[in-house]
Formats: sequence, structure tokens, C-alpha cells
Amino acid sequence: MSPSPRPLPPPLRGRPFTAQEAQTLGVSAGRLRGRDLGAPFFGVRASATEPLDTAGKALAYATRMPSGHFFSHWTAAELWGLRLPESRQTGERIDVSVLHPGRAPRSRRVIGHQVSVGAELRLHPEGLRMTSPRETWCQLADSLTLDELIAMGDGLVRRKRPLCTMDDLESAVAARSHYPGIVMLRKALPHIRPRTDSWRETLLRLMIVRAGFPEPEVNGLILNQFGSRIGHGDLVYRRERILLEYDGRQHWEDDKQFSVDIERLDYFMADGWRVIRVDKALMARPAALFAKLRAAFATAKPIS
Repeated sequence: MSPSPRPLPPPLRGRPFTAQEAQTLGVSAGRLRGRDLGAPFFGVRASATEPLDTAGKALAYATRMPSGHFFSHWTAAELWGLRLPESRQTGERIDVSVLHPGRAPRSRRVIGHQVSVGAELRLHPEGLRMTSPRETWCQLADSLTLDELIAMGDGLVRRKRPLCTMDDLESAVAARSHYPGIVMLRKALPHIRPRTDSWRETLLRLMIVRAGFPEPEVNGLILNQFGSRIGHGDLVYRRERILLEYDGRQHWEDDKQFSVDIERLDYFMADGWRVIRVDKALMARPAALFAKLRAAFATAKPIS
């Protein structure tokens, strides 16, 4: 049975560190090759017991990152919690940028970028230098479809803990007349709406509007006939008293959330609202979805 690795000095425990830092604390080169340590980047050591997620990789690389470098693109998007395409898989490599005319970093597991002077930078709560949320959105304009760019933009001005305002996005696009992806940004901006709660909610709104239905109110607050608050409806046709509610996987897997949703929808229906519940399967059958919505409009008794 192999002996347990010798404990690391307390300053190095539970975090990534550089080999040079370890050696100054008296850690031998042999100990740095221990099976409990991995080398996610050249000259960096981290625990090998669990694979590193994007935040872990960024924290590991930050121990050796030059002062003029910063995280950007997909890596910044993940770290800021931007709404990423559902098909997007976390990559093995991280995105690191430098301002022009600096040389883009080149390293194993790093995608290097050179970006224009004036790129907006922010300090992440973890202490990492990164492009700001809106700068990151602009950077990814050439890597996303139009609907993905709109959905990510909706996520920036989301209902809970928004990262930007619409004024922020409008000024960012206006300042980038010669920016790569400016055509896509200009196409996306008019379709972004504040107060959304999910990626699919945005795609559902785009689907029904493009099918010729009126644009719904997003996450409107609904009061009952006595003026008491019932809750927020995902997509609201207030005059016709029609609600479209998107049921994502988290609504089914979280028992508490599932119970809250059932009670909320019961209150809506008891107050005379026509509730259309939509899931991923129904969105994959747009004809059926549109038929339900047309029937709801046909039987609605609009409020004067």
C-alpha cells in the first residue's frame, strides 16, 4: 500500500499554486509530482482528486497570469453566469486576452486573443480580471446565432439580479461601429427584452411573435380581482387574460418549486386566466403550440 503524500504547507492547502511558490516554501520537486497533484497549466499545481470546472481552471491559471492578461469570451461568459446556448459544452481550454498591441497568450489549454484597446474590464467577485458582462456579450456576437445572441442579451437584463440595463447594452452597441459582430449586435438589440427568467422563455417569445401573434408582456405582475398579488406570468396577454408558462426541467425536478408552480397556476386559473403550459416537447411542435394560442385568442373576452 502506497504511503499517503506528505501534507503541503498550510498556505498551499485547498487552492491552486505555482511550482515556484511551493519551492520557496520548501516543497521538493518530487512532492510536486505526487499523485494527489495535477498540472492544469505549465508551472501550476492543483488538487487532482476532482476535475476542475471553468472557475477552477481560471483560478489555477490566475496564479501565473501576467498582469496585462484577462479572461474573456466563453470563459468570462461562464464566470459571469451569462445564459449560454443549451448545446454549449464546457471546453477543456480557457479564453485569455490581451489588449492590442500585446501578443495573444499561447499556452496549453489556453485560447489566446488580442482585443482592441478600450475593452471594458471588470474584477470578478473571485478576484479575477475579466471582460465585463456586456463586453463579453459583444465579443461572442460572431460565435452565436441571432436567437442565441438575443437570449444571452435577455439574460443580461433578466428579472432577478440583472447584470446590465438596456441603456448599458444600447451604449455598448453604439460604441462599436467597427467591431467584429456589429451587424449581429444591431440585429439582436431591438429584440432584447428585460425581465426574462430563462433561455427558453426568450425562444418562446420569439417563436410566437414571428408567427404573427402580438408581442406579450414579459414576466408581468398579476393581481387578482381584489387587488391582491398572485404572481408573475412568464408571457402575458393582459387584455385577453392569456398566460404562456414555460415549464423547464427544474420545475419538475425541484419538489418545492413544483408545488409553488401548481399553486400559482391554480390561482391564475381561478381568477379567470387561460393558462397555456409549454415545455420543450411542445416547442418542438410549433403548429400545435400556435393552434392552442389561436384557440385561446378566439375564445378570449378582452378587458376594455
